[in-house]
Amino acid sequence: VQLVESGGGLVQPGGSLRLSCAASGFTFSSYAMKWYRQGPGKERELVAAINSVGGSANYADSVKGRFTISRDNGQNTVSLQMNSVKPEDTAVYRCNAERRPGFSFWGQGTQVIVSS
Repeated sequence: VQLVESGGGLVQPGGSLRLSCAASGFTFSSYAMKWYRQGPGKERELVAAINSVGGSANYADSVKGRFTISRDNGQNTVSLQMNSVKPEDTAVYRCNAERRPGFSFWGQGTQVIVSS
C-alpha cells in the first residue's frame, strides 16, 4: 500500500497550489479520501474529505470556499486545489485513505509554506 503526495512548496499569500496524492496497492475506489494538515505548533486538522465515488465532499470551515478536493478513480489519485492561500495554511499536508473508522492508510506528507 502506498500513498504518495506531491505538489507542495513555497507560495505567496493569495496564490494557488495543487496537491496530488497517488495511491497504489489497494482498491482505491472503495475508500473515502481525506486531506489532513498539521501546522507548526498546531494539532492535526482534517482539511477536506471526499467519499469513495466522489459525489460528496466536506471541508473545514477554515478552508471552505478556497480549497477543492477531487478524485479520479480511474487514475487512483486525489487532489487538493488550494486557492487564495493564507500564511495560516502553512503546514505538512497528508492524504489519508479510509475504508472505515479505524482502518486507514497514510501518506508521508508534503510541505506547504505560504510566505511572501
